[in-house]
Amino acid sequence: MFKKLLAKLSPGLGIDLGTANSLVYLENQGIVINEPSVVAYNQKTNEILAIGREAQAMVGRTPPHIVAVQPLTNGVISDFELTEEMLRYFYRKFQKSKLGILPYRPRVAIGIPCGITEVEKKAVEDAALNAGAGEVYLVEQALAAAIGSHIPIFEPSGNILIDIGGGTTDIVIISLGGIVRYKNLKIAGQKFNEDIIKYVKDEYRLLIGEVSAERVKLEIGSAKVSGMEKLETIVRGRDLTTGLPKEITLNSEEIARALDKSLKVLVEAIRSTIEETPPELVADISTKNIWLSGGGSLLHNLDRLIESYCAMPVKSVDDPLTAVVRGLGIIVEDLNKYKNILTYESKDSE
Repeated sequence: MFKKLLAKLSPGLGIDLGTANSLVYLENQGIVINEPSVVAYNQKTNEILAIGREAQAMVGRTPPHIVAVQPLTNGVISDFELTEEMLRYFYRKFQKSKLGILPYRPRVAIGIPCGITEVEKKAVEDAALNAGAGEVYLVEQALAAAIGSHIPIFEPSGNILIDIGGGTTDIVIISLGGIVRYKNLKIAGQKFNEDIIKYVKDEYRLLIGEVSAERVKLEIGSAKVSGMEKLETIVRGRDLTTGLPKEITLNSEEIARALDKSLKVLVEAIRSTIEETPPELVADISTKNIWLSGGGSLLHNLDRLIESYCAMPVKSVDDPLTAVVRGLGIIVEDLNKYKNILTYESKDSE
């Protein structure tokens, strides 16, 4: 009960705990944190050395006893203790309660992928509570993205949204404040990076890292469509033949070929989701946009590719990178209004 009281007196947080990046929305203030989901620690002493951007800068550059890792994989917790430390780091940014004298025990709304198991949900809740939260609410990320984008999800009319994050993609049909149909794929930003790394290795015998692949994706990554603009960038890595540094020039047509197989699986899943949707909702969504959110949706020409497969207009929500956390912020500011869409509410009674 005391934790509940402290939670009421502490500003609420909306946390988009992503595989690649984590964002935090502070009640009545907006987005206050947007950092990579990376934790660096010393294996010899178990000391946490850095979290977020500082830890990201260490990836691939550390001595053997220092490790920089992402504690979430495919949108779920893969390292419980490091996730807890990352959440604790976020909480410490906002130590004071509304009264300024009581301990800070925030109400926390956290986004989760569609279809994760009860065990995975419990892991998120436990990590948030152990890090210092007073109350924890879990919300499906696609619903949060729709709310953050002001899509009218409570109307008796269908909407389709595709949330492409770092580890997973959620394809959802939403009506009356709930998800009617969904598919969850492990094809998202990290898979695109893996495709680029594999292509460069196979075609050029050049080994590049995750950071380099991410940069290539952001600069010239594209879906394969007719009439696409040809962009170029330079990438450096280790020549697998000589073992020495090597520099090559990649273009967007090559990256489109590298991503083609994964993107075909994605668009087929979108078509399949629409085909499985009740006829009345299909009639609704056929007159609307397919909405794209999440960082992965920023891939060049992805909207054109989906349009060509699904024969429906495709549009990105405003600021796709922050749609989920904006929605979580709206929810945490008015929990009573959104109570029916919460996937999980902590039952802590201390």
